[in-house]
Amino acid sequence: YRHGRWALAFIWRKRGSVFPKALVFAVPCGMLAFLMHLGWDLIVHDSSSREDKSGLGSSVLSGFTFILGFLIVFRSQQAYLRWWEGGTLMQQLRGEWFNAYSSCIAFLNSSEEMQPQVQKFMHQLARLTSMLYGSALTEVSEMQDNSFDFLELEGFSVESLEFLHTCNNKCEIVLQWIQRLVHEASRTGVILVEPPILSRVYNQLGNGIVLLNNAQKLNAFPIPFPLAQMITVMLLLHWVLTATVTATAVQSRYWAGFISFVVIFAFWCIHYIAVELEQPFGDDVNDLPLIEMQKDLNASLRDLLSDQARFPPGFDFDAEHHTRLESNKVSLHNYISAMSSKSLTDA
Repeated sequence: YRHGRWALAFIWRKRGSVFPKALVFAVPCGMLAFLMHLGWDLIVHDSSSREDKSGLGSSVLSGFTFILGFLIVFRSQQAYLRWWEGGTLMQQLRGEWFNAYSSCIAFLNSSEEMQPQVQKFMHQLARLTSMLYGSALTEVSEMQDNSFDFLELEGFSVESLEFLHTCNNKCEIVLQWIQRLVHEASRTGVILVEPPILSRVYNQLGNGIVLLNNAQKLNAFPIPFPLAQMITVMLLLHWVLTATVTATAVQSRYWAGFISFVVIFAFWCIHYIAVELEQPFGDDVNDLPLIEMQKDLNASLRDLLSDQARFPPGFDFDAEHHTRLESNKVSLHNYISAMSSKSLTDA
């Protein structure tokens, strides 16, 4: 979302907002406080009795509200930390596995006679890397539909895919396939690099699986049940107490309804923010964009398969000009477009 120039326009956005849920509790509470205040006036006819009870009721509500507010803020902080950690771990995992893939592409044999084997290795590795990341996302996902975009799987052994389907942890099997594939490529000369340097690839693949296990703990260990239960019960009690105390302590029935509405609205908003964020791998609007993350990796895998990506760009070195190391402040996109147009014009 975008804040806008004054960071105000986005407050009217409904998608991803917790306001509708909070209003379900805030509006009835405000109406109840208004009606209770009206009923009190019709029955008692004595404003002094309201003043006598306002001190005690306000003290009780104040203490209760302080404890509840502390618990809700604590839960929302923990929820945000879980949400942020989930996104960080999955991005770090992507980086580790993509770096391993990129290193393998960089180490490929460039001799002409090896190109058939090189092409086969490149496309097999790209599909396995896509399958690896997609399997990792499936492991952590709590979405109802765990369908992700994989690079096409046609050409793989049906028996191997059937075996993968029966495995308890598909990600670990695909990881093993990739490590074996890299080893065979190194042994047959498809990859030309010294073993100590190639070991970085295995380290990055291993680091990724460790990060995945850390991400899985967010699903395995949710917010403790007693804490969630206690906060919910206290919120319901707070709903009743707020309406009752404001109806008996505030002189104006309109102010009683308004104060009840605002207090309940704020507390339930914070509560639902925590509920939205504490499980970051689900279907909610505010959860992490797992499907888009898989598509983004696939796009990166495709880009790296092209010859323009595998080899550095040509460079016509002019000693007199280039040794000056001049710099220009330009938009890279606009600069490349201008150079392309100039090249076409010269041609």
